[in-house]
Amino acid sequence: MSTNNDPKRQPGGAGPVEILWTVLPKIPLILKVILLHILGRSESAQYLDLRSDLTISVLRSMLNPAKSRTVSEVQAMTLRDPGVKGKMWVSTMASQVPPETGIRDALFAAIDAMSGPEQKGAPPLAVPDIVPVEAEWTGYRAAATKDSKPPAIPEEEKYRELVKECTSSTTILYFHGGAYYLCDPATHRPIVAKLAKLTGGRAYSVRYRLAPQHPFPAALLDALVSYFTLLYPPPGSVHEAVAPSNVIIAGDSAGGNLCLALVQILLELRRQNRKVTWFGEEREVPLPAGVTTLSPWVDLVQSMPSLTTNGKWDYLPPPRILSQEHQPPTDDLWPASPPRKHFYVDDAYMLHPLGSLHMNNTWEGAPPMYICCGWESLQDEDRYLVSRLARDGVTVVFEEYQAMPHVFAAMVPQSGEARRCVDGLTRFIGAACDAPKTIQPAYKLIKAKTLEEVDIDVDQLTSFTEADVRDMARHMVLGQQPPLPDVPAKL
Repeated sequence: MSTNNDPKRQPGGAGPVEILWTVLPKIPLILKVILLHILGRSESAQYLDLRSDLTISVLRSMLNPAKSRTVSEVQAMTLRDPGVKGKMWVSTMASQVPPETGIRDALFAAIDAMSGPEQKGAPPLAVPDIVPVEAEWTGYRAAATKDSKPPAIPEEEKYRELVKECTSSTTILYFHGGAYYLCDPATHRPIVAKLAKLTGGRAYSVRYRLAPQHPFPAALLDALVSYFTLLYPPPGSVHEAVAPSNVIIAGDSAGGNLCLALVQILLELRRQNRKVTWFGEEREVPLPAGVTTLSPWVDLVQSMPSLTTNGKWDYLPPPRILSQEHQPPTDDLWPASPPRKHFYVDDAYMLHPLGSLHMNNTWEGAPPMYICCGWESLQDEDRYLVSRLARDGVTVVFEEYQAMPHVFAAMVPQSGEARRCVDGLTRFIGAACDAPKTIQPAYKLIKAKTLEEVDIDVDQLTSFTEADVRDMARHMVLGQQPPLPDVPAKL
């Protein structure tokens, strides 16, 4: 349901004065990192180039401020739109609202069928409205310079110009990260435009509804609507129907969670042999060609040990989503009404398999997947996910990058590791759309600086059993912590 607290994007990025006031307090930290790096006295200097070391250190400091900001303030900071510039086409479109509720009915059929004992007897979920979902069609603009602004032409004309430059039928359905309450397609234009350029295709970067204003399952509904909009364009759409064999569902962090949750919805609807009523037609529920996720957020309740033990390699703050001692200052958005503990999801649904992905019973039948992570806070949950996917017969290409932080391909894009990651991701997308039978399971550690590839034994990828993972999550929600199994040393 729409509220008066819906986030509003603001034109323009941070100005020079604001940047100066942000950087000035960090100068002692910057000097310290530079000195320790040059002298080789920091552990990170063994693995990272100086620019990456500085970026991660400053980000870590900014995301752990001495004074907390309200949710509204933090959200607004990430919704600033610097505008489109450079060698990219961006055409903003919005999906039409279907005349029937079949798409939402299908979503709730999947939610109900996948509910576990934690949801038994829970209050019913708020039913989100079906709304127009904005997205940015993004493609490569070869004739532009790095400072080019978009031409003053209608959005439909921009789209047609974008399509003229595509050399591939690949369409990337992209969901941005941001813990489900931050960021926007505007913040992710650089990485999305890069993927469009390298694949020769186009991307459809979705502006899904954000929490806490729109909790679970609003974002899931927007994701499902966006997928059906690509496959079965509503009347008057600027694009033609996209074959599912040309669709890659992609995302980073929380967007990776949304990707994988969408796949689970599709799998469940197919298990039910359910068709979806969509603009007067009964539509099949096909699977996409593949899925690519960068540092996907799997464990919504932050129950796994690497969230704490890997802090020195990452910029993400310590796990405190459910901590009552680290709540942001009160504002119009938080605490929510009715109250809940998690920004994104009602208390009874924190462990639902469409949120906490490690609670799923099976991934059998899922399309091929590319997953990468670093030595980051989410390492344990990503490794467990890959192990579980492999066990369920899913073809997975997994790459773990030594000493890299969360979503490093976007955060330190100049690094050799980021370039290697984007290259691997691009190769996977090409194979998934053009030659899916050539994709073979692969599990690699990519060493820092040298980019040497070392095979990982998938059977040794995680020490956590399914029972361990479920127990840790359940105990976290109950406010207790069970004994943890031994965690293997890093490769």
